[in-house]
Amino acid sequence: MLDDSLLADLTADLPSVVRLQRLVRTLREGFRCGAVCLLRVRDDVLAPVAVEGLVREALGRRFEVARHPRLAAILTSRRSTLFPPDSSLPDPYDGLVEQQPGEPLHVHDCMGISLHVEGEPWGVLTLDALVAGTFDEAACTALERYALLVEAAVRVSRLEQEVRALRMASHGMLPHAEPGEGGEILGHSAGLQRLLNELDVVAESDLPVLLMGETGVGKELFARRLHQRSPRREQPLVQVNCAALPETLAESELFGHVKGAFSGATADRAGRFEAADGGTLFLDEVGELPLPIQAKLLRALQNGEVQRLGEDTPRRVDVRIIAATNRRLADGVREGHFRADLYHRLSVYPVAIPPLRERDSDVLVLAGHFLEINRARLGVRSLRLAPAAEAALLAYAWPGNVRELEHVISRAAIKALGHGARRDDIVTLEPEWLDLSHGKTLKGEALKAGRDESAVPGVASSTDEPLRSQVESAQRQAIRQALAASGDNWANAARRLAVDPSNLHKLARRLGIK
Repeated sequence: MLDDSLLADLTADLPSVVRLQRLVRTLREGFRCGAVCLLRVRDDVLAPVAVEGLVREALGRRFEVARHPRLAAILTSRRSTLFPPDSSLPDPYDGLVEQQPGEPLHVHDCMGISLHVEGEPWGVLTLDALVAGTFDEAACTALERYALLVEAAVRVSRLEQEVRALRMASHGMLPHAEPGEGGEILGHSAGLQRLLNELDVVAESDLPVLLMGETGVGKELFARRLHQRSPRREQPLVQVNCAALPETLAESELFGHVKGAFSGATADRAGRFEAADGGTLFLDEVGELPLPIQAKLLRALQNGEVQRLGEDTPRRVDVRIIAATNRRLADGVREGHFRADLYHRLSVYPVAIPPLRERDSDVLVLAGHFLEINRARLGVRSLRLAPAAEAALLAYAWPGNVRELEHVISRAAIKALGHGARRDDIVTLEPEWLDLSHGKTLKGEALKAGRDESAVPGVASSTDEPLRSQVESAQRQAIRQALAASGDNWANAARRLAVDPSNLHKLARRLGIK
């Protein structure tokens, strides 16, 4: 029966992500275990590709092989590896397996196998259970057989990618770089995926791109992705923090100078434009440039030439410009702080990067990433979020976006240890350690400021709305938050909301969620 299900998933016409997710779900059901995780290895780091039975934030985890002896043992063996229930090696999923309140958190049974594609290590497949004795030698033997089907599914996905690349090449487009190159952008929300697809298309052109977004949304990562997916990927990406450029040195930094051009210029020096020749120049916080420098920058963009300070002959440069700002440059143009001609030159293709509060459950995926970083940094066996802490993260409006989330997780981990948590145990972060109440900024209040269209249950979006509309809006938000916290598992979401699952499905259909 399990073989038939796996073969059906393998031969089905499915997107690769869906195919792999269905495979791990089938394996979990077939082995009757708590969780299954498929991880891909890159640069000695294992990243989850598909998970079943783990908390939502597990998708954001990145496991350094050197820090996880179980994963290292699995990766270095071509046979199934079974760890006894009393193994002294820490399990990377302790505290991450979904469970009902009151159930044990520790993983008691674990086995896994390495996966190889075209003779090269591709990743690992792990199975975990909360009940000792779930796996035995027969299960190990079966896993080796099923691993061949998983490897076949990976090969099918790779072939599909190669076919897409050939089709793109036949249309004069370059194939995309591998995900994860040039800085990884974590998240699975529909809005983020649409944005990434859009960026992959514009990356293939030489159009100037203006990245607009609030402080902390990660504009630098998006700029790196644009460069890495462009025809210039083999050439340098040079970043300039315009906010940190003193006006007296900005011209020299951007365009260079010759010896003796000014006091202290003891040798010729190339500027950032020349350093980026053939590649990409990323102008971060471009709205902070002084007006005199804006005029010289405009000339460089218009003519494709730069002139070093103290030099009479201009130099030709071939540079693709990506600019970023957290300001509304159009307002700056109206107020006279930013040149209109430069604004139009930079914003040939403007891209709005969504704030974290508009990315649904991506906050949990990102939180998982930061949890794993802090787990390794602090030497903690396992670091996880309490369900109430997950709900608090989902309800908060994140005025500081991803950067603020990173600081919140780091601060909470240190507070947990400061309150007596032991490093050799599973450390669960409670909502009070997140310290989110200090900002008093929930999504409903962000709405009142005109920054979001969602509402928090109990916070009316407008006193002019009918009561029924306000109630339905609150219900939608509560259901979406429960689903996000449950990894889109409707049964778990129903338990979180304390409603009957069939009633939840009916309500979701009536509200237009299903």
